[in-house]
Amino acid sequence: MKVGVFDSGIGGLTVVKAITEVLKGAEIFYIADTKFAPYGEKSKEQILKHSFDIANYLVKTHNIDALVVACNTATSAAIKELREHFPNLIVIGTEPGIKPAISLSKNGKIGILATPATLKGEKYQLLVDKLSTSSSNITLHEQACPGLVQQIENGDIETEKTFEMLQNWLKPMREEGVDTIVLGCTHYPLVGNVIKKIMGENTNLIETGYAIANRLKDLSKNCGHFNDGVLKVNVYFTSEINETMISKILNSWNNGGKIVVRNINE
Repeated sequence: MKVGVFDSGIGGLTVVKAITEVLKGAEIFYIADTKFAPYGEKSKEQILKHSFDIANYLVKTHNIDALVVACNTATSAAIKELREHFPNLIVIGTEPGIKPAISLSKNGKIGILATPATLKGEKYQLLVDKLSTSSSNITLHEQACPGLVQQIENGDIETEKTFEMLQNWLKPMREEGVDTIVLGCTHYPLVGNVIKKIMGENTNLIETGYAIANRLKDLSKNCGHFNDGVLKVNVYFTSEINETMISKILNSWNNGGKIVVRNINE
């Protein structure tokens, strides 16, 4: 089975890591669209174009069986159109894990950290409206985090600047007693330790990588994929990329799989 995965940078590798732990015997083609990162500060039209450019490349060049949009922003902007245009593909998107956060929170006070585009997106707004209607005791504290993706792309995970950015965004949530935070961008699990330093170790952090991986596993079974063998990950990038961060994200993957990193133009 061939699986295409993409994000605007290295963040979607947190989803790839989950897939490597859940799905065996597949070949993953990951596109880090670093030339146009971050998506979270682009228009819907721009994101839609990049999503289709990448999807078409993955289908034509690598003949993929499944496409994983490992980006909340791109999912919000393009998932409907991608599913309509590629009816023969398994197409899986990413959305903030508000539903599991509601189940896990003890006081109903939930923080949402996301890119500006995700919070403004129609898909996110529909999700919030639906869950708010069914859960009247829930209070959502939304916070856009402009610039955080770029800090992570640069490998500046635990620098003073990143800490100060997060501290400013999280201070109101801490004062309000938020006990669960939804990481509404696939980059944000990479600063999870910093968030816990600010909010406290008992704060629940919700990410969606494993939910996506398990969904892919279930759908691939329905299509006749046998979940065995050695998995291979090909990481392509459209501009410069921090290869040290790639190794850091995938460093616990030691099941004999193979990782190849290259510029998409080579």
